[in-house]
Amino acid sequence: MRVCALCSLCVSRAGLGSGLFSLRRSFSSLPALCGRKKSSEYSSVDSEHYSSLVRAVVSTRTSSQTPESIESEDARLFGAVVRSKPKQAPKTLKNPSPLLNEAKSSVRSEYEAEAMTRIALRRNPDQPTLPSVTKILQKTMSATQLFYLERWKRRKIAELGEEGFKEYRLNLFKHGELFHAAIEAALTQETSPEEDVECPEDVAGYLQSIGHVLEDVTGVRAIESVVEHESLKYLGIMDCVAMYRGSLCVIDWKTSEKPKPFIHNTYDNPLQVAAYIGALNSDNNYNYQVENGLIVVAYKDGSPAHSHCLNAEQVTQYWEKWLFRLEEYKEKDA
Repeated sequence: MRVCALCSLCVSRAGLGSGLFSLRRSFSSLPALCGRKKSSEYSSVDSEHYSSLVRAVVSTRTSSQTPESIESEDARLFGAVVRSKPKQAPKTLKNPSPLLNEAKSSVRSEYEAEAMTRIALRRNPDQPTLPSVTKILQKTMSATQLFYLERWKRRKIAELGEEGFKEYRLNLFKHGELFHAAIEAALTQETSPEEDVECPEDVAGYLQSIGHVLEDVTGVRAIESVVEHESLKYLGIMDCVAMYRGSLCVIDWKTSEKPKPFIHNTYDNPLQVAAYIGALNSDNNYNYQVENGLIVVAYKDGSPAHSHCLNAEQVTQYWEKWLFRLEEYKEKDA
Protein backbone atom coordinates (compact mmCIF):
# COMPACT_ATOMS: atom_id res chain seq x y z
CA MET A 1 0.00 0.00 0.00
CA ARG A 2 2.93 2.35 0.65
CA VAL A 3 4.20 1.64 -2.91
CA CYS A 4 0.83 2.52 -4.38
CA ALA A 5 0.69 5.79 -2.43
CA LEU A 6 4.24 6.69 -3.48
CA CYS A 7 3.52 6.07 -7.14
CA SER A 8 0.37 8.15 -6.99
CA LEU A 9 2.32 11.04 -5.49
CA CYS A 10 4.97 10.86 -8.20
CA VAL A 11 2.43 10.75 -10.98
CA SER A 12 0.60 13.74 -9.52
CA ARG A 13 3.78 15.82 -9.35
CA ALA A 14 4.74 14.86 -12.87
CA GLY A 15 1.48 16.25 -14.20
CA LEU A 16 0.14 12.80 -15.08
CA GLY A 17 -3.17 13.27 -13.33
CA SER A 18 -5.09 11.83 -16.32
CA GLY A 19 -3.33 8.50 -16.04
CA LEU A 20 -3.67 8.22 -12.26
CA PHE A 21 -6.67 5.92 -12.33
CA SER A 22 -5.06 3.52 -14.75
CA LEU A 23 -1.84 3.41 -12.75
CA ARG A 24 -3.63 2.75 -9.47
CA ARG A 25 -5.61 -0.02 -11.13
CA SER A 26 -2.50 -1.62 -12.54
CA PHE A 27 -0.69 -1.46 -9.21
CA SER A 28 -3.59 -2.81 -7.28
CA SER A 29 -3.78 -5.81 -9.55
CA LEU A 30 -0.29 -6.91 -8.60
CA PRO A 31 -0.55 -9.78 -6.09
CA ALA A 32 2.79 -8.97 -4.48
CA LEU A 33 1.84 -5.37 -3.64
CA CYS A 34 -1.76 -5.77 -2.37
CA GLY A 35 -2.49 -7.66 0.86
CA ARG A 36 -4.45 -10.88 0.68
CA LYS A 37 -7.63 -11.44 2.71
CA LYS A 38 -6.98 -13.75 5.63
CA SER A 39 -8.97 -16.91 5.69
CA SER A 40 -10.92 -17.88 8.88
CA GLU A 41 -9.55 -20.76 10.90
CA TYR A 42 -13.09 -22.10 11.05
CA SER A 43 -13.46 -22.20 7.27
CA SER A 44 -12.32 -25.79 7.20
CA VAL A 45 -15.02 -26.91 9.63
CA ASP A 46 -17.79 -29.01 8.18
CA SER A 47 -20.72 -26.74 9.03
CA GLU A 48 -23.26 -29.15 7.58
CA HIS A 49 -22.04 -31.84 9.94
CA TYR A 50 -22.57 -29.68 13.03
CA SER A 51 -25.66 -27.78 11.87
CA SER A 52 -28.06 -29.96 13.85
CA LEU A 53 -26.06 -29.39 17.03
CA VAL A 54 -26.07 -25.62 16.52
CA ARG A 55 -29.81 -25.59 15.97
CA ALA A 56 -30.40 -27.65 19.12
CA VAL A 57 -28.31 -25.36 21.32
CA VAL A 58 -29.88 -22.18 20.02
CA SER A 59 -33.45 -23.47 20.23
CA THR A 60 -33.15 -24.72 23.88
CA ARG A 61 -31.23 -21.79 25.33
CA THR A 62 -33.26 -20.94 28.51
CA SER A 63 -32.38 -19.61 31.97
CA SER A 64 -32.01 -22.11 34.81
CA GLN A 65 -33.51 -19.57 37.28
CA THR A 66 -37.13 -19.62 38.33
CA PRO A 67 -39.22 -16.88 39.98
CA GLU A 68 -38.83 -18.72 43.28
CA SER A 69 -35.05 -18.98 43.01
CA ILE A 70 -34.77 -15.30 42.02
CA GLU A 71 -36.87 -14.24 45.00
CA SER A 72 -34.80 -16.45 47.31
CA GLU A 73 -31.56 -14.97 45.98
CA ASP A 74 -32.88 -11.42 46.40
CA ALA A 75 -33.87 -12.21 49.98
CA ARG A 76 -30.33 -13.38 50.74
CA LEU A 77 -28.75 -10.32 49.15
CA PHE A 78 -31.17 -7.55 50.13
CA GLY A 79 -33.33 -9.00 52.90
CA ALA A 80 -36.95 -10.03 52.98
CA VAL A 81 -39.42 -8.07 50.90
CA VAL A 82 -41.56 -5.74 52.99
CA ARG A 83 -44.97 -5.81 51.42
CA SER A 84 -47.12 -2.78 52.01
CA LYS A 85 -50.40 -3.45 53.75
CA PRO A 86 -53.58 -2.30 52.08
CA LYS A 87 -55.08 0.77 53.65
CA GLN A 88 -57.76 -0.11 56.15
CA ALA A 89 -60.77 1.95 56.98
CA PRO A 90 -60.40 3.83 60.28
CA LYS A 91 -61.81 1.96 63.26
CA THR A 92 -64.99 3.24 64.81
CA LEU A 93 -66.14 2.76 68.36
CA LYS A 94 -69.01 0.37 68.86
CA ASN A 95 -70.03 2.03 72.10
CA PRO A 96 -68.86 5.66 72.15
CA SER A 97 -69.20 7.40 75.47
CA PRO A 98 -68.73 11.09 76.32
CA LEU A 99 -65.91 12.18 78.58
CA LEU A 100 -68.05 14.76 80.37
CA ASN A 101 -71.25 14.08 82.27
CA GLU A 102 -74.22 16.17 81.13
CA ALA A 103 -75.94 15.51 84.44
CA LYS A 104 -73.29 17.56 86.19
CA SER A 105 -73.89 21.21 85.52
CA SER A 106 -70.39 22.37 84.67
CA VAL A 107 -66.68 21.75 85.11
CA ARG A 108 -65.92 23.35 88.44
CA SER A 109 -62.22 24.03 88.10
CA GLU A 110 -62.06 26.83 90.66
CA TYR A 111 -60.98 25.95 94.15
CA GLU A 112 -63.75 25.42 96.66
CA ALA A 113 -63.11 24.68 100.32
CA GLU A 114 -64.60 21.27 100.97
CA ALA A 115 -63.68 18.01 102.63
CA MET A 116 -61.13 15.89 100.85
CA THR A 117 -62.60 12.71 99.36
CA ARG A 118 -61.10 9.30 100.01
CA ILE A 119 -63.27 6.39 98.91
CA ALA A 120 -61.78 2.99 99.73
CA LEU A 121 -62.15 -0.01 97.47
CA ARG A 122 -64.83 -2.42 98.70
CA ARG A 123 -65.64 -5.73 97.10
CA ASN A 124 -69.21 -6.97 97.22
CA PRO A 125 -69.29 -10.79 96.99
CA ASP A 126 -72.91 -10.65 95.80
CA GLN A 127 -72.03 -8.53 92.74
CA PRO A 128 -69.72 -9.21 89.80
CA THR A 129 -66.27 -7.73 90.18
CA LEU A 130 -65.57 -4.81 87.89
CA PRO A 131 -62.22 -4.82 86.05
CA SER A 132 -59.72 -2.17 87.04
CA VAL A 133 -58.12 0.32 84.66
CA THR A 134 -54.71 -1.26 85.29
CA LYS A 135 -55.97 -4.76 84.49
CA ILE A 136 -57.67 -3.63 81.26
CA LEU A 137 -54.51 -1.92 80.01
CA GLN A 138 -52.35 -4.92 80.89
CA LYS A 139 -54.65 -7.35 79.07
CA THR A 140 -54.75 -5.23 75.91
CA MET A 141 -51.08 -4.37 75.50
CA SER A 142 -49.79 -4.38 71.94
CA ALA A 143 -47.33 -6.99 70.69
CA THR A 144 -44.58 -4.38 70.73
CA GLN A 145 -45.28 -3.44 74.35
CA LEU A 146 -45.32 -7.10 75.38
CA PHE A 147 -42.02 -7.69 73.59
CA TYR A 148 -40.22 -4.87 75.41
CA LEU A 149 -41.77 -5.82 78.74
CA GLU A 150 -40.66 -9.44 78.32
CA ARG A 151 -37.18 -8.36 77.24
CA TRP A 152 -36.86 -6.15 80.32
CA LYS A 153 -37.97 -9.04 82.50
CA ARG A 154 -35.44 -11.47 80.95
CA ARG A 155 -32.61 -8.97 81.40
CA LYS A 156 -33.50 -8.40 85.03
CA ILE A 157 -33.68 -12.15 85.69
CA ALA A 158 -30.30 -12.63 83.99
CA GLU A 159 -28.87 -9.88 86.19
CA LEU A 160 -30.54 -10.76 89.51
CA GLY A 161 -31.66 -14.39 89.17
CA GLU A 162 -35.21 -15.65 89.69
CA GLU A 163 -35.29 -15.04 93.45
CA GLY A 164 -33.54 -11.71 93.13
CA PHE A 165 -36.06 -10.60 90.53
CA LYS A 166 -38.98 -11.48 92.82
CA GLU A 167 -37.40 -9.49 95.63
CA TYR A 168 -36.77 -6.59 93.23
CA ARG A 169 -40.45 -6.44 92.25
CA LEU A 170 -41.56 -6.59 95.89
CA ASN A 171 -39.26 -3.68 96.68
CA LEU A 172 -40.70 -1.67 93.77
CA PHE A 173 -44.20 -2.23 95.13
CA LYS A 174 -43.09 -1.33 98.66
CA HIS A 175 -41.34 1.83 97.51
CA GLY A 176 -44.44 2.83 95.54
CA GLU A 177 -46.63 2.56 98.62
CA LEU A 178 -44.16 4.52 100.74
CA PHE A 179 -43.82 7.16 98.04
CA HIS A 180 -47.58 7.71 97.80
CA ALA A 181 -47.84 7.86 101.59
CA ALA A 182 -45.11 10.51 101.69
CA ILE A 183 -46.92 12.56 99.02
CA GLU A 184 -50.15 12.34 100.99
CA ALA A 185 -48.37 13.58 104.10
CA ALA A 186 -46.86 16.48 102.13
CA LEU A 187 -50.21 17.50 100.60
CA THR A 188 -52.37 17.16 103.70
CA GLN A 189 -50.08 18.64 106.35
CA GLU A 190 -50.96 22.02 107.78
CA THR A 191 -47.50 23.43 107.13
CA SER A 192 -46.33 24.49 103.71
CA PRO A 193 -45.15 21.86 101.18
CA GLU A 194 -41.70 23.48 101.09
CA GLU A 195 -40.97 22.26 104.62
CA ASP A 196 -39.34 18.90 105.13
CA VAL A 197 -41.63 15.91 105.51
CA GLU A 198 -40.51 12.89 107.46
CA CYS A 199 -40.34 9.90 105.16
CA PRO A 200 -38.37 6.64 104.88
CA GLU A 201 -34.88 6.94 103.50
CA ASP A 202 -35.80 4.67 100.55
CA VAL A 203 -38.18 7.28 99.13
CA ALA A 204 -36.48 10.49 100.24
CA GLY A 205 -34.97 10.93 96.77
CA TYR A 206 -38.36 10.55 95.11
CA LEU A 207 -39.90 13.19 97.37
CA GLN A 208 -37.02 15.55 96.68
CA SER A 209 -37.50 14.91 92.96
CA ILE A 210 -41.10 16.17 92.99
CA GLY A 211 -40.48 19.10 95.34
CA HIS A 212 -40.79 21.73 92.60
CA VAL A 213 -44.08 20.16 91.45
CA LEU A 214 -45.63 20.11 94.92
CA GLU A 215 -45.09 23.87 95.14
CA ASP A 216 -47.73 24.33 92.42
CA VAL A 217 -50.25 21.81 93.81
CA THR A 218 -53.07 23.31 95.88
CA GLY A 219 -56.69 22.66 96.80
CA VAL A 220 -56.52 18.87 97.11
CA ARG A 221 -59.95 17.34 96.46
CA ALA A 222 -59.20 13.61 96.58
CA ILE A 223 -56.32 11.27 97.45
CA GLU A 224 -56.15 7.51 96.84
CA SER A 225 -59.85 7.47 96.01
CA VAL A 226 -61.88 4.96 94.02
CA VAL A 227 -63.79 6.06 90.92
CA GLU A 228 -66.30 3.94 89.03
CA HIS A 229 -67.79 4.46 85.58
CA GLU A 230 -71.43 3.56 85.97
CA SER A 231 -72.26 2.79 82.33
CA LEU A 232 -68.92 1.42 81.08
CA LYS A 233 -68.48 -0.79 84.16
CA TYR A 234 -64.87 -0.33 85.21
CA LEU A 235 -63.15 1.21 88.20
CA GLY A 236 -59.83 2.62 89.29
CA ILE A 237 -58.02 4.27 92.18
CA MET A 238 -56.88 7.83 91.50
CA ASP A 239 -53.69 9.05 93.13
CA CYS A 240 -54.83 12.63 93.53
CA VAL A 241 -57.24 15.33 92.36
CA ALA A 242 -56.00 18.85 92.96
CA MET A 243 -55.37 22.25 91.45
CA TYR A 244 -52.13 22.51 89.48
CA ARG A 245 -51.17 25.95 88.17
CA GLY A 246 -54.79 27.06 88.08
CA SER A 247 -56.36 23.93 86.53
CA LEU A 248 -58.15 21.10 88.30
CA CYS A 249 -56.33 17.89 87.38
CA VAL A 250 -56.31 14.19 88.01
CA ILE A 251 -52.68 13.67 89.05
CA ASP A 252 -50.82 10.38 88.66
CA TRP A 253 -47.52 9.98 90.52
CA LYS A 254 -44.97 7.64 88.91
CA THR A 255 -41.45 6.50 89.72
CA SER A 256 -38.88 5.47 87.15
CA GLU A 257 -35.29 4.27 86.95
CA LYS A 258 -34.86 5.94 83.55
CA PRO A 259 -35.61 9.54 82.55
CA LYS A 260 -38.95 10.07 80.84
CA PRO A 261 -38.82 13.60 79.48
CA PHE A 262 -41.51 13.12 76.82
CA ILE A 263 -45.13 12.06 77.09
CA HIS A 264 -44.62 9.06 74.80
CA ASN A 265 -42.03 7.73 77.27
CA THR A 266 -44.87 7.12 79.73
CA TYR A 267 -46.50 4.50 77.45
CA ASP A 268 -50.11 3.88 78.62
CA ASN A 269 -50.10 6.33 81.53
CA PRO A 270 -52.03 9.02 79.57
CA LEU A 271 -54.75 6.46 78.82
CA GLN A 272 -54.85 5.57 82.50
CA VAL A 273 -55.34 9.21 83.52
CA ALA A 274 -58.03 9.71 80.86
CA ALA A 275 -59.83 6.59 82.13
CA TYR A 276 -59.79 7.99 85.68
CA ILE A 277 -61.11 11.36 84.48
CA GLY A 278 -63.96 9.73 82.58
CA ALA A 279 -64.86 7.56 85.56
CA LEU A 280 -64.73 10.52 87.98
CA ASN A 281 -67.03 12.56 85.75
CA SER A 282 -69.47 9.65 85.64
CA ASP A 283 -69.29 8.90 89.38
CA ASN A 284 -71.97 10.63 91.46
CA ASN A 285 -69.76 10.44 94.55
CA TYR A 286 -67.97 13.48 93.15
CA ASN A 287 -69.94 16.70 92.63
CA TYR A 288 -67.46 18.16 90.14
CA GLN A 289 -65.91 17.31 86.80
CA VAL A 290 -62.32 17.31 85.56
CA GLU A 291 -60.95 17.96 82.09
CA ASN A 292 -57.18 18.06 82.65
CA GLY A 293 -54.55 15.57 83.74
CA LEU A 294 -51.00 15.56 85.08
CA ILE A 295 -48.40 12.78 85.04
CA VAL A 296 -45.40 13.29 87.32
CA VAL A 297 -42.37 11.00 86.96
CA ALA A 298 -40.08 11.01 90.02
CA TYR A 299 -36.49 9.75 90.24
CA LYS A 300 -34.77 8.03 93.15
CA ASP A 301 -31.58 10.08 92.84
CA GLY A 302 -33.52 13.27 93.55
CA SER A 303 -33.11 14.77 90.09
CA PRO A 304 -36.03 17.03 89.10
CA ALA A 305 -39.15 15.09 88.15
CA HIS A 306 -40.64 15.37 84.70
CA SER A 307 -44.24 16.60 84.72
CA HIS A 308 -46.48 16.02 81.70
CA CYS A 309 -49.63 18.15 81.55
CA LEU A 310 -52.63 16.91 79.57
CA ASN A 311 -55.00 19.65 78.47
CA ALA A 312 -58.67 19.09 77.68
CA GLU A 313 -58.03 18.39 74.00
CA GLN A 314 -55.33 15.83 74.76
CA VAL A 315 -57.44 14.14 77.41
CA THR A 316 -60.27 13.79 74.89
CA GLN A 317 -57.91 12.10 72.40
CA TYR A 318 -56.59 9.68 75.02
CA TRP A 319 -60.14 9.02 76.19
CA GLU A 320 -61.04 7.75 72.73
CA LYS A 321 -57.98 5.48 72.71
CA TRP A 322 -58.98 4.20 76.13
CA LEU A 323 -62.46 3.35 74.85
CA PHE A 324 -60.92 1.24 72.06
CA ARG A 325 -58.82 -0.64 74.62
CA LEU A 326 -61.87 -1.15 76.80
CA GLU A 327 -63.84 -2.60 73.90
CA GLU A 328 -60.93 -4.88 73.04
CA TYR A 329 -60.82 -6.12 76.64
CA LYS A 330 -64.53 -6.87 76.68
CA GLU A 331 -64.29 -8.78 73.39
CA LYS A 332 -61.47 -10.93 74.78
CA ASP A 333 -63.25 -11.44 78.09
CA ALA A 334 -66.57 -12.37 76.49
